[in-house]
Amino acid sequence: MFEFIRTHNRLFQFLLLILILPSFVVFGIQGYSKFGDGNTTAVAKVDGVPITQGDWDASHQSQVERMRRQAPNIDIKLLDSPAARVETLDALVRERVLSTAMEKLDLTVSDERLQRLFVTDPQFASLRNPDGSVNKDVLAAQGMSSEMFAARLRQDLSLQQVQGGITGSVLASTANVGQALDALLQRREIHYAKFDPKEYLAKVNPTDAEIEAFYKAHEADFRAPEQATIDYVVLDLATIKKGIAVPEEDLRKYYEENASRYTAAEERRARHILIKADKDAAPELKQKAKARAEALLAEVRKSPAGFADLAKKNSEDTGSAAQGGDLDFFGRGAMVKPFEQAAFALKAGEVSNLVESDFGFHIIKLEAVRGGEKKPFDTVRASIEDEVRQQLAIKRWAESAEQFTNTVYEQSDSLQPVIDKLKLEKRSASVQRAAALGASGPMASAKLLESVFGNEAVKNKRNTDAVEVGTNQLAAARVVQHQAARTLPLAEVRDAVRQRLVMTQAEALARKEGEARLAQLKADPASGKLTGPALVSRAQPEGLARAALDAVLAADAGKLPAVLGAALPGQGYLVARIDRVLPRETKPEEDKALKTQYGQAWARAEAEAYYQALAARYKVEKKADPLAAAVAAAAASAKP
Repeated sequence: MFEFIRTHNRLFQFLLLILILPSFVVFGIQGYSKFGDGNTTAVAKVDGVPITQGDWDASHQSQVERMRRQAPNIDIKLLDSPAARVETLDALVRERVLSTAMEKLDLTVSDERLQRLFVTDPQFASLRNPDGSVNKDVLAAQGMSSEMFAARLRQDLSLQQVQGGITGSVLASTANVGQALDALLQRREIHYAKFDPKEYLAKVNPTDAEIEAFYKAHEADFRAPEQATIDYVVLDLATIKKGIAVPEEDLRKYYEENASRYTAAEERRARHILIKADKDAAPELKQKAKARAEALLAEVRKSPAGFADLAKKNSEDTGSAAQGGDLDFFGRGAMVKPFEQAAFALKAGEVSNLVESDFGFHIIKLEAVRGGEKKPFDTVRASIEDEVRQQLAIKRWAESAEQFTNTVYEQSDSLQPVIDKLKLEKRSASVQRAAALGASGPMASAKLLESVFGNEAVKNKRNTDAVEVGTNQLAAARVVQHQAARTLPLAEVRDAVRQRLVMTQAEALARKEGEARLAQLKADPASGKLTGPALVSRAQPEGLARAALDAVLAADAGKLPAVLGAALPGQGYLVARIDRVLPRETKPEEDKALKTQYGQAWARAEAEAYYQALAARYKVEKKADPLAAAVAAAAASAKP
């Protein structure tokens, strides 16, 4: 077991995080200065009980600290998103809803059941001593006492019971799974004919009268949309960062306060010889094991170079004996306390005295030491400066955003005042009411575009209000030139009108011939020449367009051969004959896995639906704009 703990230390850390701690992931920032103390402003309510700003901040801070303990070198940039605070609030609300349901439904876990689950459940095997008690050393390495562990485990198991009855009762019958999978994986053997409009283009030549008639019937398709040429400005964290200078002494202070992030964790490589003696063994047995260990220690003292051979022959740690007792590199928290203390007190090449642990008696030889070195300030200065400037930008965001909002509103005849005040860049663009395909940032904001084409901007020539176009990103615009929507004259779009008409007439010819071929096949399914055979399915369309494949797979194949025809908008017409229907081509083990996945998907959907029902029952209320609140909280957390 000692070797297992050493090898799976990482697993234990994440097991504790995922299975025991509240099951929601949160992100946040640890600011350049300390977080504020929080307040009692309600940001949400569950069953009439408020979740305060202080609750939100405390939960956020607690989880960030846990993440940092798990990953000391984590990049702080991953923890500085106000949008992530919204995730924190969502997770906190979810936990409160489930906790409320747990209390009202009396779903707490009894002491007897808690003990039984801990002793029998394989997922907790790594946390148990041989006698079934909690391994306090493993818990201590994670900063937890056995009482904390029991409380958290009880809470976690109780919460699981709220939705457990839903997720555990979903049954995926063979018939339902088969029907669902057949829709995706069933195969059909067909012969077919495609009537492509492109093959009929040469047969059509519309007259001027036909072109004009088509234009009049489709004038709405030949309109120039409403357009505007605008100037606009954007305020975001990157802009604020540009104007921030950080004193050198503050950078060095940040470096010292976060030393653990810039220091590689010290690790040690050791060999050991274990003579087992359970902590509850009879005194005479323990004395016998100790005497044997002392004899081996004497041999090691005489010939330290033979340590590996002695370990192979005598060590009772089955995980490392074959490797000459080699435990590879390990860090603090990986081993039980007595072993760790002895190993980290040795110098490379030294051999310990006897070390007694719950597993028995150890003889330890330290092979090597690595890590523990702190990166020089100069090598991390640039990243520290960027982090600090980012956090200061967040701190200044609320103030700058207020200045931006007030200035574009109060001096609405020009964008220049806000450009000068906040050192912004003026940008230009041509826009329509709907965002262009592939647009990003402010030009993809429906709210900003709506403001651009509003009366205040177009008729009264005023700046738009400040609009939130992204996380920590505000924009305002001014219309330079506006053009109303208009129908384009025929002379201007004649070529486009003719092209549309030609394709429409060619498609009509293709459909006419296709329908004639369909009638022939219905009368005699064996008549005429068809392409094929082709074995098609959703996974293997064999060159059929999506619309054609949909038509083939949706057709009634109860009586074969089955003949079908389908108009394919823009692609002509398809005539097909279904000759055979073949079952999905999957192996038994694949069918079993698919059935499991199908059941899991339904269970997740049912659990989420039940949670939404609970949220409605317990009247979840959230602040109108949680993202804006998160931005404000991020700024407040950076205040000294």
